[in-house]
Amino acid sequence: MAVDLVNAPLSELASLREILPEPDWMCDDATERDLQVFRKAQKRLRDVFEHGSAGREREAVNELNSLLESHPVHPRISGHQSGNWHIHVTSRGSMVSAEYLAGAVWGLSVWLCNYGSARFGVCADDRCGNVYLDTSSNNCRRFCSERCATRSHVAAHRARKKAAIEDTATNLTPVG
Repeated sequence: MAVDLVNAPLSELASLREILPEPDWMCDDATERDLQVFRKAQKRLRDVFEHGSAGREREAVNELNSLLESHPVHPRISGHQSGNWHIHVTSRGSMVSAEYLAGAVWGLSVWLCNYGSARFGVCADDRCGNVYLDTSSNNCRRFCSERCATRSHVAAHRARKKAAIEDTATNLTPVG
């Protein structure tokens, strides 16, 4: 949830509704006020990913602790049919932003405790900037997606090829 939020454009309420999960009430109840709350949290969550990916775990933890205070978890069991019980992380009637952000911040905090902040990533493709959680077995992921990895590798290949051609042309130019 935190990754989806940080990577979302959030230019308008419709873009917010695209990232909201089931149940549908979240999409229906989201307001402009929620959008403003999401935008502020989005920047703070990006800071967590940037701190973690840069090896500044203490700063990532401090920011997550601050976010946990701002978006506290108040778990409750909910269900719409017998046997279909699940946990909600806020009290009944909370704003959409409170429900979503409490879950996102809690989830990211649990991730950090289980795997460390070195698993927080910011895409290595300078044109992207999306964040991700590194789920690779050896913590070697550098890109948010295969698309970005391919685009970056193709660009690097073309740059090396161009440099080699220019170098060859320089060496073939007759001297005076």
